[in-house]
Amino acid sequence: MLRAARAEDVEAVAELRALVMRADLERLGRYDEHRVRQRLRDAFTTRYTSLVMAGGEFAGCVTVRPAADGKLLEHFYLTPHHQGRGLGSAVLRAVLEDADREGVAVRLNVLRGSAARRLYERHGFVQEAQDPVDVFMVRPPGPGAAPRA
Repeated sequence: MLRAARAEDVEAVAELRALVMRADLERLGRYDEHRVRQRLRDAFTTRYTSLVMAGGEFAGCVTVRPAADGKLLEHFYLTPHHQGRGLGSAVLRAVLEDADREGVAVRLNVLRGSAARRLYERHGFVQEAQDPVDVFMVRPPGPGAAPRA
């Protein structure tokens, strides 16, 4: 389901980001055809990014970076064809299981009004803060999580 990202994956991931974020960014008056791709290119790292594969094809991506207070979930996108089929939940469960083993929280931000927020809430994320564009969410370590060292 997940494979390590390679440098040559950056453009496919940038295009996916532009595709899946377009409607929400337009609704918020923030869509810029160049900027949406460039922000991904500027932040892309093969060290923390995995591609989501389904049936041998590119289905999405997820980046999980270490942070001072746990992990930061970023760039979690699925192709429209693969949304709503449980794949996002499976990927998110895997990320959260890793964080629970380490006993750390996972943080993310999601665009205000994005349908993705419901996915995160179903998996235990709660709102910490918001601004005019983003909602900042956290999911503390789950039950049975290893204590943080």
